[in-house]
Amino acid sequence: ADFVTEVDIASEKEILYQLGKTYPDHRFLCEESGLSGNEDSEYTWVIDPLDGTSNFLRGIPHYAISIACLHRGKIEHAVVYDPVRREEFIASRGRGAQVNGHRIRVGSRQELTDSLIGTGVPFLGHCDEHLDWYTQSLAAVTGRSMGIRRAGAASLDLAYVAAGRLDGFWEMGLNEWDIAAGALLIREAGGLVTDLSGGEGWYDSGNVVCGNSKLMRQLLPLVKWSAA
Repeated sequence: ADFVTEVDIASEKEILYQLGKTYPDHRFLCEESGLSGNEDSEYTWVIDPLDGTSNFLRGIPHYAISIACLHRGKIEHAVVYDPVRREEFIASRGRGAQVNGHRIRVGSRQELTDSLIGTGVPFLGHCDEHLDWYTQSLAAVTGRSMGIRRAGAASLDLAYVAAGRLDGFWEMGLNEWDIAAGALLIREAGGLVTDLSGGEGWYDSGNVVCGNSKLMRQLLPLVKWSAA
């Protein structure tokens, strides 16, 4: 099924118009329209105009707008906006992360058994390649954590990790616009973001694990083992 809505398209069009007007020489990578703008620019804006489209369509109040600005491939600025709760999560590299003007930090829980962990699971058209991995990783983390949440909007889930509402998160096969803004939020809130092997390949692979440093040492082996 094609879950792109008129709202996705209208939101992307408005965001591109406003950013293009302010930064006419920059490049843009959007979920719906792909790459546009100046190919030679050192700046790229990575945009998801509506993350959690299926939630939006069903009236489930968990979706967001996600925007990140990259300079020479490094994420410099990020915003994740939740229009339902009117919460704006923002971060700039080296300057910390905030929600509605209040500083946020990742959670301080030290044990996975006390922690609430977010994830995403395969859905129609995305099941074949990673289903076994998800089944194994869900079993591994479920048996060792306080609980798992699958809310359906990765950018907002990552913002929740940055704010300490979720203690960690893992998922495979995400896109740049799903994770760019949320990853900067987490890092600026004192957390770690890695790929499934604990490395830096999360942006290119779309495979992400995040949380505070103590929890990451417990979470990574579970999903790393599951991916083997």
